Amino acid sequence: MTLPDDIYSQQLLELAAAMPRTERLISPQATAKAHSKLCGSRVEIDLVMDGDVVTDYGQTVRACLLGQTAASIMGREIVGSTAAELRAVGATMRKMLKEGGPPPTGKWADLALLEPVRDYKARHASTLLVFDAVEDAMAQIEAKRADAAAETAS
Repeated sequence: MTLPDDIYSQQLLELAAAMPRTERLISPQATAKAHSKLCGSRVEIDLVMDGDVVTDYGQTVRACLLGQTAASIMGREIVGSTAAELRAVGATMRKMLKEGGPPPTGKWADLALLEPVRDYKARHASTLLVFDAVEDAMAQIEAKRADAAAETAS
């Protein structure tokens, strides 16, 4: 299957090439990995949060152009984002690809460049890897906080 030019556009190439936050964190609060069995793409991220807000982020991305593009946009926009915002953008991406929903807007508007991927189900997993990893890391941090709160309460 040959993918059309709108999937592998110059804009995607430029975003992927300018991937920020490729240094791993020395003391992350959580580390999460996501892997696509279909294509072998992998993303590993480190996350630090202050309350509900991301304060630091690092990533290692071994993925196709689509996964790299999504990770590049995530790396550019994640610091200063809240957990609710990150979960919402992940949900919007899943709806965009799997249900034909509208693309993300605001500071996440560049993710709309990945909208043509909806027609290529085999590419959905690699495009969504970074969202899966970020949501996993946030859940780890929240679980650690809940455990610490429970210990303090007892």
